[in-house]
Amino acid sequence: MFRKLSIVAFAAALAVAPLPVLAQSKKDSVVMAMALEPPGLDPTIAAAAAIAEVTLYNIYETLTKINEDGSVSPLLAESWTASPDLKTYTFKLRKGVKFQNGEAFDSSAVKFSFERNAIPTSTNKDKSLFQAFEKVDAPDADTVVISVKYSEPNLPFLLGQASGSIVEPKSAATNGTQPVGTGPYQLGAWAKGSSITLNKWADYRNAAAIKLSKVTIRFISDPAAQTAALLSGDVDAFPRVAAARAIGQFKADPRFNVMVGGSRAKTIVGINERKKPLDDVRVRRAILAAIDRKAMIDGAADGFGTPIGSFYVPGALGYVDTTGINPYDPEKAKKLLAEAGVTTPLELSLKLPPPSYARQGGEILAAQLAKVGIIAKIENVEWAQWLSQVFAGNGPHNFDLTIVSHVEPIDLVKITEPDYYLGYNNAAFNALYKQIVATPDEAGRAKLLGDAQRMLATDAVAGFLYQPQLITITNKKLKGVWKDVPQYENDFSTWSWE
Repeated sequence: MFRKLSIVAFAAALAVAPLPVLAQSKKDSVVMAMALEPPGLDPTIAAAAAIAEVTLYNIYETLTKINEDGSVSPLLAESWTASPDLKTYTFKLRKGVKFQNGEAFDSSAVKFSFERNAIPTSTNKDKSLFQAFEKVDAPDADTVVISVKYSEPNLPFLLGQASGSIVEPKSAATNGTQPVGTGPYQLGAWAKGSSITLNKWADYRNAAAIKLSKVTIRFISDPAAQTAALLSGDVDAFPRVAAARAIGQFKADPRFNVMVGGSRAKTIVGINERKKPLDDVRVRRAILAAIDRKAMIDGAADGFGTPIGSFYVPGALGYVDTTGINPYDPEKAKKLLAEAGVTTPLELSLKLPPPSYARQGGEILAAQLAKVGIIAKIENVEWAQWLSQVFAGNGPHNFDLTIVSHVEPIDLVKITEPDYYLGYNNAAFNALYKQIVATPDEAGRAKLLGDAQRMLATDAVAGFLYQPQLITITNKKLKGVWKDVPQYENDFSTWSWE
């Protein structure tokens, strides 16, 4: 009898035991994947978007936060006010915030961060913005006053980008490998070439709201491998995945959520105007006339893109369609080259970074250029090489042509920078841009922005290709992942398992 009761009791225990076990084992970690590995982990000293994809709003925080719909909300700043001329902004800071090394966050850290971004030796991608600050005052520990040399209605948005991350002064020199911020996650491990692990920071000011205790970020550049990692379940989420050709398969699989979102990115053929004969606008126009944008979108982005004719995208203030200024016309391309005195075949280098849109697009571009007598010699380079040889402000700008997607929103100012990699230094455009930023009313600014777009298109500053539409695929039970991407980021504080 005792034995029977023991068996019954044991069976009853088995029946109820899984309940507390299940309650304790609710999933609180995620494996995400990215195409590119960041070259470092300090977004205030390097331009690679992959740095922000790992660190922004996770390790580092900014005064403001850019949301999925492009709106701006408070983050390290609780509130802000602007003067009527939009040249002076006063930010009230959140109290009781700490850096991950235990130091207090206050106005002195903001002042340090912004002034560091503006020094002559700064490599911050938005150095020109911070150099436009006449001064950064810290009248008390909880207040920062920024005086800008011109009217800047977008300043709260711009300060929400990774380049505006607030760093702790003592840690600034080593943030590239040992990042210290005020965000909800800390660097756990970095297996170079493989993955980065972020761990929830227990002392974060609102730690209870952070649902994921660990995020593992894997680096998978090959599109086929990206698809395989998702299908096998090795990866829970892949924002901006190169899986357009397999999108039907994912849509038909109930395990996945497929989101196709908008972006503010601009995929272009970069042209080095410091080099002859590319300094001749007729040669640049010939290059643009040789490019079939639709074929580029179909071949490099699998159809997920909207044609653009300037360094500006649909949806932005004052957008105008300039694709008709340099339409696809191979015969016109040949005539323009002849007018410029170019003897064909003209050999040009084409340096391509790792993303599939660049490598696939480069093959298509080379074939299109060959039809008009331009031989593009493809050279595939790693991301670090591309940044140092092609993009770096101090040169050497060792390229003729390249393909890259500029993912930053509101970055028309880049064209005015004298050391910008495209080498377009036009006093008329620079004067027009100064007029734009000096115009506080939205309607007037929108009209001038249209003029700027037409000027860039007419001057064939680059081979403007398309605005990418970005695909994100996640496990269907994972919530909080963004569909639209006003800037490249992965805000893990919003992610959770249902």
